[in-house]
Amino acid sequence: MTADATADGVAERVVVRYAPVTDRIAEELSKSRYSAYLRRAESGPVAAGDEWEHFVSRGCGATADVTLTVESVEGGGRVGEGTELAFRPAEDGDPEPPSDDS
Repeated sequence: MTADATADGVAERVVVRYAPVTDRIAEELSKSRYSAYLRRAESGPVAAGDEWEHFVSRGCGATADVTLTVESVEGGGRVGEGTELAFRPAEDGDPEPPSDDS
């Protein structure tokens, strides 16, 4: 990522958790064409905690729904063509966000 892109507000890297966690979903998310699609579909402002509802191919025209939750954003505050997307499975042991009533 160049300094110009970061100065322009484009995030260098966005880490996204996905659920449900299946081998097929992980395989589809790892493909470069899915990252390219997601950069176009979610182009614009991004922040930790944002939740995106999408789908992945299951083959033969079938799809599987997937929930993508932005875990962290590095660099600028928007998704652009140069943003690297990293996917990690949402695990049952992931910490819950802090509640407002503490």
